[in-house]
Amino acid sequence: MTVETVSTNPVEGQKPGTSGLRKKTRVFMQPGYLENFVQSVFNAIGGARGKTFVVGGDGRFFNREAIQTILKMAAANGAKRVIVGQNGLLSTPAASHLIRLNETDGGLILSASHNPGGIDEDFGVKFNTPNGGPAPEGVTNAIFEQTTKIDEYAILDAPEIDLAIIGAHMLGNLDVDVVDPVSDYRALMESLFDFDAIRALFASGFTMRFDAMHAITGPYAASVLENALGAPEGTVLNGVPLEDFGGGHPDPNPVWAKPLMDTMMSDTAPDFGAASDGDGDRNMIVGRGLYVTPSDSLAVLAANAHLAPGYTDGLAGVARSMPTSGASDRVAAKLGIASFETPTGWKFFGNLLDAGKATICGEESAGTGSDHVREKDGLWAVLLWLNILAARKDSVAEIMVDHWATYGRNYYSRHDYEAVPTDAANTLMSDLRAKLSDLPGQSFAELTVEAADEFSYRDPVDDSLSENQGLRIWYEGGSRAVLRLSGTGTEGATLRVYLEQYAPQGADHFQDAQVALAAVRDATAEVSRMQTLLDRTSPDVVT
Repeated sequence: MTVETVSTNPVEGQKPGTSGLRKKTRVFMQPGYLENFVQSVFNAIGGARGKTFVVGGDGRFFNREAIQTILKMAAANGAKRVIVGQNGLLSTPAASHLIRLNETDGGLILSASHNPGGIDEDFGVKFNTPNGGPAPEGVTNAIFEQTTKIDEYAILDAPEIDLAIIGAHMLGNLDVDVVDPVSDYRALMESLFDFDAIRALFASGFTMRFDAMHAITGPYAASVLENALGAPEGTVLNGVPLEDFGGGHPDPNPVWAKPLMDTMMSDTAPDFGAASDGDGDRNMIVGRGLYVTPSDSLAVLAANAHLAPGYTDGLAGVARSMPTSGASDRVAAKLGIASFETPTGWKFFGNLLDAGKATICGEESAGTGSDHVREKDGLWAVLLWLNILAARKDSVAEIMVDHWATYGRNYYSRHDYEAVPTDAANTLMSDLRAKLSDLPGQSFAELTVEAADEFSYRDPVDDSLSENQGLRIWYEGGSRAVLRLSGTGTEGATLRVYLEQYAPQGADHFQDAQVALAAVRDATAEVSRMQTLLDRTSPDVVT
């Protein structure tokens, strides 16, 4: 075994965001591309010598090959130990837990989240810091700086490790521990939730379907739901992780999880439905005949978390991303606890969690989590819902009706305009930004603008300032629109338009959401000149 120092050139475009570096799989497969990025990570954190890391991914195409490369590079860079999931598999929340449990120096997580997988689809790598959370901007900037000047990388010329065999392996002087990807995570869930109560719920005849979408959560859901909690075999659908996610789009929303939605809206629907995404950090919750928006789910979990053993002492606070509806704010106000509105990106929640200022956090994009890890956690959200259902002995619909009667309802929807030409999307945003201060008092599609701004966030923990986080427009009658460009895609731009309409206690809480939001939708389309600038008459995805 010899260490090779390979001369290389900087590769343009290796700028990681809050979700790491995402590109088409074939880009990562180019000679030296993955290697340049991994070496840049090691360089940016002061080297790998003597350090311990966690490595794993969601099983998408190129996952195994990439992990073998990372292991050989860790060995060549002098790392002491790497903990890797069996067959290279780890959900993102499970990886966060292993980083924290083993007090490692961080971890490399291989995933493109909810994006499709395959040789012609998407791949990604991100570095999580020792707290288990995504690298903060200072670290990602340092990684990017390294990618612009890297001229060599180190890699061990050695046979590959058999990642199917659990146990200790040696790769040069590197200790490689191949671990069961599920067991430590399952133990964590058992410490948080009343497994006996949930077992009794299933034993009573309660029925459920969990769509793992042929992604990473399948083995976790089967182990916890079917094996530990006694849910009948077959409760977990599409539970075997596949390199291309079975040709599907592993994004848990009503569009991409349509088979589950069809089941839940049928006359023979089970009591409860749920789904998770490519790397296991997102969730979708569905009751019999009722889809629960992620914003409403966050609010319900915050209002009822005390029913689970891990949260009986109450919550320090609740945090939501700015585009997420204000439903959780109303819960926090009633509970007398802090509420936080942050930019999109779990790293902002990580600061609040580390400081003990918040306990539960959530995003409208189906990510929910708590201080048990430093990532959003899809299966955790499902288990908390099950714990609440077991404790209250109500249906999902009954819980939602009671919640809206208590707090009012924030009608909410996200409209995604995908693969929009980048220039057109940037023009729309820049034109709207330029006229924000002139909007108050103007009327569009019969709604009058009350206020408008561009969201900036001053972090209450480290006092850092994050600017240009999305354009916000408030209309009369308790409605709001938010416009943002998303960085989670790999082609063109995605314009996300978030629509919200508050219906207070005593109002009609049972309208179709799109009907309730029609006025704010039309006003926002008019004020942004969306149809003219994008040549789009309707969104690609509505959630």
